[in-house]
Amino acid sequence: MVGPVLQAPGQVMDRRAVVAALLADRGEMLVVSGLGSPTYDVHAAGDHEANYYLWGAMGSAALMGLGLAQAQPERSVLVITGDGEQLMGLGGLATIAVAKPSNLTIAVLDNGHYGETGMQISHTGAGLDLAAMAEVCGFTQTGVLRDLDAVTSLGQRLKRPANGPALYVLKIKAENPPRSLPARDAVFLKNRFRAHLGLPVS
Repeated sequence: MVGPVLQAPGQVMDRRAVVAALLADRGEMLVVSGLGSPTYDVHAAGDHEANYYLWGAMGSAALMGLGLAQAQPERSVLVITGDGEQLMGLGGLATIAVAKPSNLTIAVLDNGHYGETGMQISHTGAGLDLAAMAEVCGFTQTGVLRDLDAVTSLGQRLKRPANGPALYVLKIKAENPPRSLPARDAVFLKNRFRAHLGLPVS
């Protein structure tokens, strides 16, 4: 088991640069984005038929990724979510650890704040370590990344066969860049994603 990779405290990254680095040359990777800023970040990096944007259901992004990873075991699945949403879905980490999907990686964009509701300090801002919690649950790979070179390296590793589940906390600045909004039509997004997977749509 790989323990948390702690880097120099205090160093944080630009959230848009982080997501762009994760998704550069993404290949066949499927992406689920949590509601709010992570969805805006994923869309800003480039819309893609293999992106499944969540506009609601706060706390569910990681478990949506679990279901997708189980249904598509030959594809790498990346969940990009925020610390606030992952805090709401803490129980899902235990479920994912028990299910052991090797093809699932969760990237938590951690600014230590609830950005959608006014930048109140979140539990991670008060010191809670989501990577350590994932490790205790039984995730096979965890880490805390604070520099863009490490994120770029992670993006490259996501293209290779994995031994997950994995969860990485990516420390970012507490800021709200301009929103980049994907379509809000849930039926359109579902059908586009299913069509990309070669599944029937309705």
